[in-house]
Amino acid sequence: MSAAPLLPAGSRVAFQGEPGAFSEEAALRLLGPAILTVPRPTFEALFSAIGDGAADALLAPVENSLAGSVVRVYDLLVESGLTIVAETILPIEMQLIACPGATLDGLRSVASHPMALAQCERFFAAHPGLRRVPAEDTAGGVREVLARGDKTCAGIASRRAAEHYRGVILAAGIQDNAENFTRFFLLLPGAVRPLPGANKMTIAMRLAHRPGALVDSLEPFARHGVNLQKIESRPIHGRPWEYQFFLDVEAESPERLEAAAADLRRAAIDVRVLGLYPAAHRP
Repeated sequence: MSAAPLLPAGSRVAFQGEPGAFSEEAALRLLGPAILTVPRPTFEALFSAIGDGAADALLAPVENSLAGSVVRVYDLLVESGLTIVAETILPIEMQLIACPGATLDGLRSVASHPMALAQCERFFAAHPGLRRVPAEDTAGGVREVLARGDKTCAGIASRRAAEHYRGVILAAGIQDNAENFTRFFLLLPGAVRPLPGANKMTIAMRLAHRPGALVDSLEPFARHGVNLQKIESRPIHGRPWEYQFFLDVEAESPERLEAAAADLRRAAIDVRVLGLYPAAHRP
């Protein structure tokens, strides 16, 4: 018996980027082909999609295994009031995509997002004559290359982008590091009942400026048998030299997580549970 879908068929799920982006691929892998994907040009537009009436849910990238956290997404998440209901991890495989009839020897330039270009250093070292052209996003770079019909230019993006824009893959898997993964959050508006199997929690908290405040805030996790997977701080906008901590914690049961969060509220100035959800399988 298959598990029930996370969202009803026909649900509109917004993502940042052009059709064919890695974020769209992640949405379809997590939620299946029955959803409708809604491209949004920026992270700001992504987080306004539900309020604009353009989407029912969002899928946002929050962390890359090589580049670290997507800090703008965390800032917008705190401001949004949206709830994390699931996470998924997508392997990032870079493909060199060009117009039909193009050849690797005939290329003169390659367009893609700067991060994607930077993650393919070995490929560019092997082809020093190729000029790098920064683009707003990976799929958008491929779309522009295919629209121009320029066989001397290629893009770096996902296999889905090649299929969507009907390009050809001249070189597959050109990323430097095979351990390249991006983690995404599925976000819904308002308070949402946790899914069965919820064993992970993401928390935002602020601490008092006093010795031992951080130690006191972390003690409840150890006491309740909760594993602290990640902690990092971010400046609070409009409040210079004040910081907000983001934590990912995991436990055998949601009850342990909720008990630890209740004790944390007594140790910190402000605590917000951003979501309680099932941990994604780690490749």
